[in-house]
Amino acid sequence: MADYLDARAGKGSKPASLGRYRASIAKIHQLLDLKDPTVAPLVKLRLAAVRREKGTAQKQARPLRFKGPVRDVERDLARGLNIRALLDACPDDLQSLRDRALLSTAYDTGLRASELVAVAIEQIEEAIDPEARLLQILRSKGDQDGQGATAFLSPRTVSAIVAWTQAADISAGPLFRRVQVRRYKARAAVKGRRIDSISGREAWDLRKTLSKPAVPARVEYDVGSAPLHAGSIGPIFRTIIQRAFDHGSLPDLTAEDLARLVKGISAHSTRIGLNQDLFAAGEDLV
Repeated sequence: MADYLDARAGKGSKPASLGRYRASIAKIHQLLDLKDPTVAPLVKLRLAAVRREKGTAQKQARPLRFKGPVRDVERDLARGLNIRALLDACPDDLQSLRDRALLSTAYDTGLRASELVAVAIEQIEEAIDPEARLLQILRSKGDQDGQGATAFLSPRTVSAIVAWTQAADISAGPLFRRVQVRRYKARAAVKGRRIDSISGREAWDLRKTLSKPAVPARVEYDVGSAPLHAGSIGPIFRTIIQRAFDHGSLPDLTAEDLARLVKGISAHSTRIGLNQDLFAAGEDLV
């Protein structure tokens, strides 16, 4: 057992992960009425040695706040890496409509990645505000018994969800789905000639002799029926950020700033950013 923990630590496992491995192995031995090897003094000493060597500090994801690192969340102008700019920078193609709805929902609800991808259209209900909605959360990491909870969806998020579901023709089932993009290059009727260079009488003559007509460039989208994988949420957030920067929507960030910030972005970033905004707005822990 001690050698196993050493081997996992050598492959980069942190003390918190080693503690989980140890607890899982202990539980399995208890269920099988076998002697628990994890309580041996040698195992405890080995874990303590790893903690002293690597430290026990946990890395937190970088927050994604609505207006960025501001003091007054209501009056201050957005700056730095902020969700407002990211949402505005999303274009209107199908994949970007999904990304806008995903990011906005993630910030409003503070859901974990696994809870976010589990959202179904049937869980969205009307609210007192006709432009807002309520999201029924059936189960979460902190609610293993499925007692359920409710989250508020702002008019901003509702508008993004409506735009996405209408464009993707989704009326039931998982809300956030894979979008496969197929891009086709333009094909000229004559090799080495652009489509727009063939016109008039020449095009008419070629049409009678060529087997393949000229084809313009096009983009096709295929929306899946299954929900997104939880592991895809972080990469989607990072793609949204890079796209916003490329379009000039984050003017006070340099390329070096962006590279440093993006490294810390994960699916938890909206969850952390939401809580920081709540504290900055004067809410207490309760």
